[in-house]
Amino acid sequence: MIKIKRIYLPAEPIDGYRVLVDRLWPRGLSKVDANLDDWMKDISPSNELRKWFDHQADRWDEFIKRYQVELIQPARAEHLEELRRRSSTGTVTLLYSARNESQNNAVVIRDLLSQS
Repeated sequence: MIKIKRIYLPAEPIDGYRVLVDRLWPRGLSKVDANLDDWMKDISPSNELRKWFDHQADRWDEFIKRYQVELIQPARAEHLEELRRRSSTGTVTLLYSARNESQNNAVVIRDLLSQS
């Protein structure tokens, strides 16, 4: 099972394996308070794509397309495979810091992993 959750929400036992999928560390949060199992910053969107998207809703569909192209690159594909493997035996929670709960990179990763 793959879930997504904003990193600022408290960790819960039902989260299972908690992995941050953002390139930048969340503001105002200590690493201890994050209660992470992993930080896969290499799976996050490139700096260029992240800056281009800038959380603008009208760019969401194009962001998905561009990000999916980035996710098939070998280094990112390895991380996806690891998440897929972990989710086959337990819960994986993809953590993100964006305010928008429906338009962020964790949504794209979750949806991509759910398709396969």
